[in-house]
Formats: sequence, structure tokens, C-alpha cells
Amino acid sequence: MASSTALWSFALVVGLLTLTPGLDTALVLRTAALGRRTRAWGVVLGIQTGTLTWGALTSLGVTALLTASHLAYEILRWAGAAYLLWTALRMVSRTFRAGAGGEHAEVAIGGTDTFAAGWRQGTLTNLLNPKVGVFYVAVLPQFIPAEAPHFAMGLGLTSVHVVLGTFWSAVLIASATALGARLRDPRARRVLDRVTGTVIGLFAVRLAVGD
Repeated sequence: MASSTALWSFALVVGLLTLTPGLDTALVLRTAALGRRTRAWGVVLGIQTGTLTWGALTSLGVTALLTASHLAYEILRWAGAAYLLWTALRMVSRTFRAGAGGEHAEVAIGGTDTFAAGWRQGTLTNLLNPKVGVFYVAVLPQFIPAEAPHFAMGLGLTSVHVVLGTFWSAVLIASATALGARLRDPRARRVLDRVTGTVIGLFAVRLAVGD
């Protein structure tokens, strides 16, 4: 397989994966819909940082340990499930503790609009999801030509995923921002966080009970 063919083929696979609604989509939409554009971009770049890390580790052969060691996979799986469940419970509980309105209630529900906070959330969410690592272990090597430098080609393919993910996230942020005016009511914001928290909680349960 030629390198150019590998890039286009991998782009098709991860492009379809990127368009599939999931945890990343829920986090980006929720953050942007609450008017936290700076934090939303932090979440996006945090997610892509995690993706690039998984790609680099796979290219080095490190993530093969996840498939070779059941214990390593289980530890990461339960850590990821616990983190997502904690995020979901905190998100939902804050909507009940917040006041009837005003700036304090808004901050409690939406979180501070800082890039660093969003980046931490996006990075942890991605890195603590072992299924992302398993996906890269199973898929990435198939698109690396035998004659190509393994690590450089792996990073090149992963970069395609990062670019597509960032572009799609930009579309999500723009769409959510356009609806932001309808979510200025603190009650609407609380409903949004409760729905998103429930979705994240379901992802946590699915990760915990999954094979």
C-alpha cells in the first residue's frame, strides 16, 4: 500500500468515526452551548492531545500492552469509568446546588470559561478511555506500509485524525454557539447539564460493564 493511499484510506475510516456521535461530541456541544467558547476549544484541543498521544504510543508499540495485559486494560477501564461517573455526578449535582439565577449559578453550572480547564477535561476524558487505545492498536498498523518509517507514518496518520476531529469540532462549536442565545435562561442551562451529565453517566456505565 502506497503512503498516499494509506492516508486517504485512514482518513475515510477516522472521518466516519469522527462523525459518529459520542462522548467527545457531547462534551464539546455542552460546553459551547453554555457560551464557554474558550473552554470548548480547550476541550477540543485536549481531546486531540489525547488522540495524538494514543497514536504516538501505538506507533512505539506501547499500547499493545493494553491488548496483551488484561490487568492493564482493566485498570485503565475502571479508572476511565470512575472519572466519567465523577464528572457526570458533579455536573448534575451542581444544577441542584446552584442558586435560582445570577452569575454564581451560571458559573456553577457551566464551569469557568478557561482554556486550561477545558484542555484538562478533554485530555483526561480521551486518555482514560482504553477503547481509544485498543482502536489504535487494532487499526493504525494496518495502514502503515511495510517500507514506511513506522513511527513517522503513525504520527502522520494520527495527525489526519486530529485535523478531521478539530474541523468537525469547529462545526459543532459554531452550531452550538448559534443556539446559545436560547440557553441564557439559567433553567435551560440546568436542563442541558442534567441531560449531558446523564449521557456521560451512561458512557461511564457502558465502559464499566463492557467487555
